[in-house]
Amino acid sequence: MKNKLLIPCLMLLCLLIVSACSKKNNPLPVIKPVAKAPADTTITLPVNTLTLTGTGTDASGTIVGYLWSQISGPAEATIVNEGSASATIKSMVAGKYLFQFAVTDNKGLTGIDSVYVTVNAPKQVTLTLAPANNATESNVGIWNGSDWSNHTSIEQPLSAWTKDGYPTTIRELLKFDLSSIPATATILKADLYLYSDTIPLNGDLIHANYGADNSVLVQQVASSWDATTVTWFNQPSGLTANQVIIPNTTQSFLNVDVDVKAIIAAMVNTNTNYGFKLTLQNEVIYTSRIFCSSYYSDASRHPKIVITYE
Repeated sequence: MKNKLLIPCLMLLCLLIVSACSKKNNPLPVIKPVAKAPADTTITLPVNTLTLTGTGTDASGTIVGYLWSQISGPAEATIVNEGSASATIKSMVAGKYLFQFAVTDNKGLTGIDSVYVTVNAPKQVTLTLAPANNATESNVGIWNGSDWSNHTSIEQPLSAWTKDGYPTTIRELLKFDLSSIPATATILKADLYLYSDTIPLNGDLIHANYGADNSVLVQQVASSWDATTVTWFNQPSGLTANQVIIPNTTQSFLNVDVDVKAIIAAMVNTNTNYGFKLTLQNEVIYTSRIFCSSYYSDASRHPKIVITYE
């Protein structure tokens, strides 16, 4: 009876020994932690900062460390809190970046993942304005010492002339609605287009451009004004900062394209759009530079501004 019990015990002991040896020769597989970076993402300049948050899991231990690093990109970005699960990436430029996210567990094992960040160039918008019968346009003039302004003239008659033997001088005020442009916009390009009146009603009634020096001063208006009540005597002044000069011409008629980028940037970024003031640089008798106004019958010759911004 004792012998019969001894045999099964010996067999069980052998099985235990074999099992122990097997485990010793074939240890359990090493399980690395798993890193999970966020999904690939896209931003558009001027936004150049982004926060990335990753996660880490470990089936056989605990996560004890994180590390964010840049693998590639058009330029070196700044990584804030690179040793945490959430890091902020700053100072990125247009292009495609690759960032790596690594987690480390309590056994010193590491898991990695990566994420692409695409940074698009700023969106560019082109705004074209050429209103008809512009309610924020008026000329201001003086004749024989009296106001001679016209709020709905078909011309912008920048001139120093005579009428019935008395001197007259005329200037122009012109404003465009820029309210659709964000104050934070970067103005890339701004051009003011003015078109000569080929059938002038002022000056010598033949030539739009006349005089030894008919150059024109284009300025940003310094203060608010009302096109229905503005006169020679209450006309706003122009700012010398960023002013532009349209050169003298000997041509009888000449359409012009004026670079007013700096003036438009100042108007938009400071939210002080009071428009433009156009004046002969030398208001000497028998000088003229006559352009069509927004009240002119041919819409293609209305004053126009084209602005590109991002």
